Amino acid sequence: MTTREHYEEFLAGHYTWMFGMPFDAKVAEQRRFLEESGALPAKRRLALDLGAGSGFQTMALADLGFDRVIAVDFSPRLLAELDSRKGTRAIETVEADLNDYLARFPHGAADAILCMGDTLTHLAGKEDVQRLLKAAASALSEGGVLVLTYRDLSAELAGTDRFIPVASDADRILTCFLEYAPDFVAVHDLLYERAGTAWQLRASTYRKLRLPIAWLEDALKDAGLAPVERRPAGRLSGLIAWKR
Repeated sequence: MTTREHYEEFLAGHYTWMFGMPFDAKVAEQRRFLEESGALPAKRRLALDLGAGSGFQTMALADLGFDRVIAVDFSPRLLAELDSRKGTRAIETVEADLNDYLARFPHGAADAILCMGDTLTHLAGKEDVQRLLKAAASALSEGGVLVLTYRDLSAELAGTDRFIPVASDADRILTCFLEYAPDFVAVHDLLYERAGTAWQLRASTYRKLRLPIAWLEDALKDAGLAPVERRPAGRLSGLIAWKR
């Protein structure tokens, strides 16, 4: 199953739930991360949220004073959820492939670009990551910032450590199992849902890229973005890079 199919057919209906906190609390967490990490440009005219999902970072950007925020994702279900939650915020949603969208984006028009969560690992290969970073550098204004967070899967887990609990409540349990290849990890998601007194299992598999953080730092510099600062975001690795 492709990543797009996995999200649209399997994960989108559980996406917000699996983060384990109320939606507004997650938005507040992302706002704090952006404020405390210093990842806010002097100008706040336009921001892009790439791989926006249901909009945690999108809402945070709007609440932080950006005049306009564009949320880009390949999932119409997640974008519909974002639209239903945005209220009066100045947010636009765009269903598109990230690289296709950035390739058409006006040069120097964005003051901030976010690509957070596991969005980077969902791309098809390292060449696609490099293409996205170069296109983001072109789209940023002088003094603009690119904020990345992702799960660094370069270190291989072994044995039962490859079984990872994701989220659970009285009626749903989501866990995953990881299988490693040289350049990617096969993620097997297992979702148990209560149906009366019984439990039903649904399973789906998709791939995530293995991107060592040192490789990603070099790719940012090759794209013309510097300085590059490491900034952990909970269990995710984070990088902040500027266009000077």
